[in-house]
Amino acid sequence: MSSSALSPGDAWNLVVAGGGPAGFMAAIAAAEAGLRRVLVLESTPEPLGKVLISGGGRCNVTHACWDPRELVGHYPRGGRALRGPFSRFAAGDAVAWFDDHGLELVEEPDGRLFPRSNRSSSVIQTLRQAALRVGVELRTHTALQRAEPLSGGGFALQVRQAAAAVGQSQEQRFETARLVLATGSHPSGRRLAQGLGHGLVPPVPSLFTLALRPNPLQALAGVSQNPVGLELELPPDAAPLPPGCPSRFRQEGPLLITHWGFSGPAVLRLTAFAARALHHSGYRARLRLDWSAGRSQADLEQLFADCRRDHARRQLATARPWPELSRRLWLHLLVQAGVDPQGRWADWPGRQQRAVIAALRASDYAIAGRGPFGEEFVTAGGVPLGEVNLATMESRSVAGLHLVGELLDVDGITGGFNFQHCWTSGWLAGQAIAAMSQSST
Repeated sequence: MSSSALSPGDAWNLVVAGGGPAGFMAAIAAAEAGLRRVLVLESTPEPLGKVLISGGGRCNVTHACWDPRELVGHYPRGGRALRGPFSRFAAGDAVAWFDDHGLELVEEPDGRLFPRSNRSSSVIQTLRQAALRVGVELRTHTALQRAEPLSGGGFALQVRQAAAAVGQSQEQRFETARLVLATGSHPSGRRLAQGLGHGLVPPVPSLFTLALRPNPLQALAGVSQNPVGLELELPPDAAPLPPGCPSRFRQEGPLLITHWGFSGPAVLRLTAFAARALHHSGYRARLRLDWSAGRSQADLEQLFADCRRDHARRQLATARPWPELSRRLWLHLLVQAGVDPQGRWADWPGRQQRAVIAALRASDYAIAGRGPFGEEFVTAGGVPLGEVNLATMESRSVAGLHLVGELLDVDGITGGFNFQHCWTSGWLAGQAIAAMSQSST
């Protein structure tokens, strides 16, 4: 895969703008299906940068969710429309594809799939070697600036190569029969899509942590509790939501208390589904947490009765109602209810017990914004799916233009689902482009 300068007279069968997971998959799939003269343009010094840093440097390639009907439920936006694409290339197909290309994926207990090496560099090496084997060309430091449809089909492209690639910054023009936009969430890709006549659902952050200001739980930073029930409700004074957008969201799962607020898988899933509503409200909301793992009032009253019987002489601080309840969280809830943790279970008044049970089942917190950084690098928004033929990922308005990956108005929750959409949309585009090119010759 070369990174040399482009020649003005170059003509390509396929140019892919964006050297990320969706772009690489599209280029490889097209070339493996027989297409020649395939070029990938990447504006940064190295392609597949998001793959390198994802999953803490391990790369969560996909998720062990084998049924497309179940898989679509993990996409807050675009899920229903993805049923067709996933019926052709889903998680099992991605696992098989990487296995065929020499990379074994290993499933973890929570369903996430990582390379056996536990190194994202293994995924990058697999993709780059696959591209090299089938003759895909790569130009780094090279950004697509403009694309113009030609009257006879194809596109005239204007690109800029940075000085690091060619000694001095320069612009080049050349042509391609087909163009794939795989620019992820970068604004340049949205600008290119709009310049070619596509609409845009305004992008907003997704998959983020939640901030409390002030944070009454700051002393509990580092405490993890699982499962926790979360119910998010927008404030009553929030501006009216767009049609079809709910004002209340629920999730359940692991939650992590941080020095700024809340994080963990359950929070990331919650904010993914509530991304647009939270953006609309200025990231103000009420969050009700059920620390009790879904136990009913009667269940908790029975647990407390058992503790009074079995641990009558023990201090409240040393005998929690169930062992999985964080000791630090338990002490915090006691103090918040005005209870002396040094008191004995036998001497604990029923009024105070009811107050603590109420806090275990429904503690209320005021959300004041997003955390200081996102746990993932995902946006909600992009080109509307209705403007794309999802069987081929081809634009419905511009022949020969294909749009894949995060540029589309699709986003998944954490756990490998966003990468899966990249593999699926890239593979479908590459296969379709090769088939269309062969049928036209």
